[in-house]
Amino acid sequence: MENFGIGSWLQRRRPKSGSKIALISGDRQLSYAEFAERSDRLANALKAGGVAKGDRVAYLGDNHPAFLETLFACGQLGAIFVPLNTRLAPPEINFQLADCGAVALIHSAGLNGLAAGGAEGTRVSRRIVVGDSLPGESSAASGSETPTAAEDYEDVVASGAARHLDEEVGLDDGAMILYTSGTTGRPKGALLTHGNITWNCINVIVDFDFSSTDVALMISPMFHVASLDMGVLPTLLKGGTVVLESRFDPRRTLELIEQHRATTISGVPTTYQMLCEHPAWPTSDLGSLNKLTCGGSAVPMRVLEAYEARGLHFSNGYGMTETAPGATTLPAARSRDKAGSSGLPHFFSDVRIADVAGGLAEQGTVGEIQIKGPNVIHQYWNRPDATAESYADGGWFKSGDMGYKDADGFVFVSDRLKDMIISGGENIYPAEVEQAISELDAVGSVAVIGVPDEKWGEVPRAVVVLREGATLTEDELRAHLAGRLARYKIPKTVVFVDDMPRTASGKIRKSELRRSTVS
Repeated sequence: MENFGIGSWLQRRRPKSGSKIALISGDRQLSYAEFAERSDRLANALKAGGVAKGDRVAYLGDNHPAFLETLFACGQLGAIFVPLNTRLAPPEINFQLADCGAVALIHSAGLNGLAAGGAEGTRVSRRIVVGDSLPGESSAASGSETPTAAEDYEDVVASGAARHLDEEVGLDDGAMILYTSGTTGRPKGALLTHGNITWNCINVIVDFDFSSTDVALMISPMFHVASLDMGVLPTLLKGGTVVLESRFDPRRTLELIEQHRATTISGVPTTYQMLCEHPAWPTSDLGSLNKLTCGGSAVPMRVLEAYEARGLHFSNGYGMTETAPGATTLPAARSRDKAGSSGLPHFFSDVRIADVAGGLAEQGTVGEIQIKGPNVIHQYWNRPDATAESYADGGWFKSGDMGYKDADGFVFVSDRLKDMIISGGENIYPAEVEQAISELDAVGSVAVIGVPDEKWGEVPRAVVVLREGATLTEDELRAHLAGRLARYKIPKTVVFVDDMPRTASGKIRKSELRRSTVS
């Protein structure tokens, strides 16, 4: 075969596991042979519609077989898959579609309005709708060169030839663009290659001991790289079974673990907390579980103890979109004696702690966490400036996070250099929120900080100084942000102050704000 990327995986898996169930979604099951054929048909249909190697195809929707069929179809063509966060607002979707130059958008029927609005003025010339309903009529997107047609996904799949396309695709070719929240108000597209994804999957398989008998229950959205690259793709690479859930519901999750004898689940601390606090937790059969992976932040001790009481242990980890996403993992057996640690580097990844001069920090000394390995991206999409700023000498990726290593080489994350807020597993960069708030004439200055939250770990809070003589209420500020930003990015509370604590250079001291405004 000429394709050495992920687009060849299903074709290589077909003779080995053709009759085995690959995907389960509700009452629907797809064998590896059926999954491969549908991806083949979609690839041929997209090619017939003009999609070529290097073109970008976006997907907007919840967990669904069509998401993965689109991913593997793009992989066959050498096209670049662009999953979009369904929680974003239309202007955010519009920016990402325009920035990546997507020529086609496949989306859930329930997101017609978001998709249509997001595609306006972009290069998207083809909209393919997954689900029972289509928009009332096709419409020309304002400013676009061609009409944005609305086609039925199943019709498109059926129109494609049932033959596998073997395009020349190498491990260094782009496979996926994933947008990360921007530290300067605009998100950046991280370009993951086929090699980045493949090596990350190998790391996962080695460090978590994945096997062909695994059943991975996906309760987190696949548009997040952790769900897709740490759970779904390693399972499919090994020939296991993936159970897709479009929405997380604690009771249903517990029922599905029993029904499908799930071996693997992944999530954020909030997810696991909601499961163990559900009334059905004590009586649910969880005996099949042997892999619980968690990221985003440390698991609270009370949650850890609730799972340990059931004989279950977490593998916590650290990473980011740019590392596809695994950088470190804490073995479940060390969750107690190394509590608070993010673990050791993944098998084929290296992690170092750099001091302010760019050299190696001494053991136990806090410095910047830097990562190197075949799972680390080489560039941001159309952002040579951001790419150049993100790497130290020797090709080390500068995470922007601060941490240290102990005597055993375990990594501890101590602070976030970029002030990122992690709320329920969603990354929020204050600069983006601050920029939107600053659009209000009444705002003189603003700082967004994270404050502790029992359910979500932390949530954003806006600290605002009003212009002299101006008035603004918390409700007015939040109303201004509604529709401009995803709901999870909108500050849960607003504090009005007379002045901001600043450094000599005029920079706002966010650490001081946290101390003075967090009760």
